[in-house]
Amino acid sequence: MRRQFPRIADLRPLMQFGRPSLDRRAARLARAADIDDLRTIALRRTPRPAFDYVDGAAGQELTARRTREAFASTELLPRILHGTAAADLSTPIAGVTSALPFGVAPTGFTRFMHAEGEDGGAAAAAAAGIPFTLSTMGTRSLEQVAEVSDAVGARLHGAPGTRWFQLYLWKDRQRSLDLIERAAAAGFGTLLVTVDTPVAGNRLRDVRNGMTIPPRLSLKTVLDASHRPEWWFNFLTTDPLTFATLSTSAQDLPTIISNMFDPTLSIHDLEWIRSVWPGRLFVKGVLTAEDARRSLEAGADGLVVSNHGGRQLDRAPVSLKALSDVRAEAGPDVEIILDSGILTGSDIVAALALGADFTLIGRAYLYGLMAGGRQGVERAIELLAEETRVAMMLMGAATVADLRREGRVRAPWLCRTVSPHGCELDADC
Repeated sequence: MRRQFPRIADLRPLMQFGRPSLDRRAARLARAADIDDLRTIALRRTPRPAFDYVDGAAGQELTARRTREAFASTELLPRILHGTAAADLSTPIAGVTSALPFGVAPTGFTRFMHAEGEDGGAAAAAAAGIPFTLSTMGTRSLEQVAEVSDAVGARLHGAPGTRWFQLYLWKDRQRSLDLIERAAAAGFGTLLVTVDTPVAGNRLRDVRNGMTIPPRLSLKTVLDASHRPEWWFNFLTTDPLTFATLSTSAQDLPTIISNMFDPTLSIHDLEWIRSVWPGRLFVKGVLTAEDARRSLEAGADGLVVSNHGGRQLDRAPVSLKALSDVRAEAGPDVEIILDSGILTGSDIVAALALGADFTLIGRAYLYGLMAGGRQGVERAIELLAEETRVAMMLMGAATVADLRREGRVRAPWLCRTVSPHGCELDADC
């Protein structure tokens, strides 16, 4: 091998040194290559009770793990020489067009994760042109979220941001009605009624962490604060952490939920909600064909196939596996949203190919929020959008409708044929 001294003229084009950024948050987020990287950042920067509330699930967390295993075992079938020059990620859902085939799921206690909370999530969603869903247990009011969403949407897109409201039916029906009326008045066009929480799930991480809202200061929390100073500075220098629709007193989570949720919720209550809600209504927490049928008979416009991220009943069915049965029962014309366990763009593509019309991200969005507030949520949305685009291109899908129509997926637990009508059994299934 012949050697020579390096020449400066040859080295100069290779010496590309970027300017150091004074915005450390932006630089940190830019280095994140996927949602798992945002999770790693979030773990370093967020107190353990808040991080575990997002990261954990119920019981032994079997449902949460099995949900991820189902996504991991799903194969996306590539298509070569397909002549697809671009992928259009926009899709209609609930009477609007979302710029991406996913929206932000409802999450409670959000400002506990980061001081920007729902403000950061709603602003990032409006900027991306996707729906943001406010939880009944949110830490910003309906009116505050509407103000943020509309301001960003009007500035960037010339139209209000798309926002939905998630409702837990309270024991106090009048307070439920007040919330429904406020949501309609504030421009929340779609109501997601969560029906899988008659009682709080057995979330052991929260029990072990002694999680309360607001957090109680103890020697353990003070020590935790010593290496997470930004979170605590934000917490102590912003308005007090309270719930827009709940008591402001400090209680442990099971007590808060048990005092609020109604274990006697029945199909008649869903019919009542339908009678007083003027917009579109989706039932969230459907995992069987029977419950899909009952929800639609009660007046639901659409369904959210969800196991609550594994945070309610441990050993509940995996949402992705339940999707085909729900689709087969609902038929091709009912809008179905897939929720629970989505952490990559390939997960989104798998859900769409298996029959979902749309998806929601919960943990993925909160990892971004904990990693960097609104900027972190924007980074999470950006990463998922790019992963979705690449997967669609490699599968030869020019539109989201192509994914749903062609159903190019394969998994050990799947029947052989997938169509918009659901999973069609054949003799080998």
